[in-house]
Amino acid sequence: MSVTKLDITAEHCPMTFVKTKLALEKLASGDRLEVLISPGEPLENVPKAAKEQGYLVLAIEPVDGAIHHRVVIEKP
Repeated sequence: MSVTKLDITAEHCPMTFVKTKLALEKLASGDRLEVLISPGEPLENVPKAAKEQGYLVLAIEPVDGAIHHRVVIEKP
């Protein structure tokens, strides 16, 4: 299992999930993507869209004093 990191804190919807999905598509089954994301709409939409696409959302946790969040997604 490998872990890839993606920082999309400077992005806005819908580009947040577009960039996340492109990174997820490059992964092998069982690999994980750690996405650093801003609160609000991106934090609501990226995990939801990932689940709808069949990916496993393993964790959503605040970082940087809750300025951003880390979303861990696994490719099944």
